[in-house]
Amino acid sequence: MERIALGPDRIDVSRLCLGAMALGGVQDEATSFAILDRFVELGGNFIDTANCYMFWIDGGTGDESELLLGRWLASRGNRDDLVIATKVGRRPSSPGGGLEHSEPLTADRIGAGLEESLQRLGTDRVDLFWSHRDDRDTPLEATVAGFDAVVRAGKARMVGASNHAAWRVERARSIAASAGAAAYTAMQNRYSYLQPRPGAVLPEGGHVHASPIDLDYVGSTPGMAVLAYSSLLSGAYVNPAKPLGEHYRHPGTDHRLKVLDDVAAETGATRNQVVLAWLAGHAAPVIPLVGVSSVAQLDEVAAGLDLKLDAAQWERMSAAA
Repeated sequence: MERIALGPDRIDVSRLCLGAMALGGVQDEATSFAILDRFVELGGNFIDTANCYMFWIDGGTGDESELLLGRWLASRGNRDDLVIATKVGRRPSSPGGGLEHSEPLTADRIGAGLEESLQRLGTDRVDLFWSHRDDRDTPLEATVAGFDAVVRAGKARMVGASNHAAWRVERARSIAASAGAAAYTAMQNRYSYLQPRPGAVLPEGGHVHASPIDLDYVGSTPGMAVLAYSSLLSGAYVNPAKPLGEHYRHPGTDHRLKVLDDVAAETGATRNQVVLAWLAGHAAPVIPLVGVSSVAQLDEVAAGLDLKLDAAQWERMSAAA
């Protein structure tokens, strides 16, 4: 699997990031281990989780994904071969709470949150530590200081911002530069080929869709990349039983799907594979973050990394509206 360099230390990460949200929660342990094993077999090394996955399922605590990954890492002994990312900032502050009561991004909570994640993961550091949301109730200086402290302690190699606007990432990076502190080196936002209706509010709490400004910002900042989550819309491209959602109900969706199907026919690829190839064709480094529920799904997705669209196909897809 092709790799790119991420962050100031130029860490090599696979061009596909495996999202572990459902592993250990919706997916049982045997299936989860099989998916993780196959991802490594395919050359993948970049795995993303969070300290709150999946608190919203019946009986969920938010520990499920990290604990599953910890058990898998211990059983395989491959921690040093992988790039592990986790997040802080979306875990409910009290059991049974919702996203409206998310943990604050204070320096103390960032440090404590990472310590808890390290225990669940069974490791002494993570490679990428994300701010899971933009906490505007906490001074940005305090958030920057908290992330800098865990980098200086060797418990995180680099830090990133998930569900932030580009201007907030730039402001945080400016604060970090002035203080000689660790700066955000990646953005993780929702992004796919289909685009939501302008002005639509995404149904998932706290999701932020990557904008052209975000992509331009990342493409103009050396070492940065966008991790695109929901890149395959939870299977909606290929599964008729998966609704696209109200925010995709506009004429542009039909136009883009028509071009997507045309390019899929021209290349002999699936819709999912064409979408991944389109994401990879951006001027800004875009790393699709994909969750799967089976090894077969992973194999289909990974094959999309080998598909290369020609310039005319990519432009035709991008221009559809």
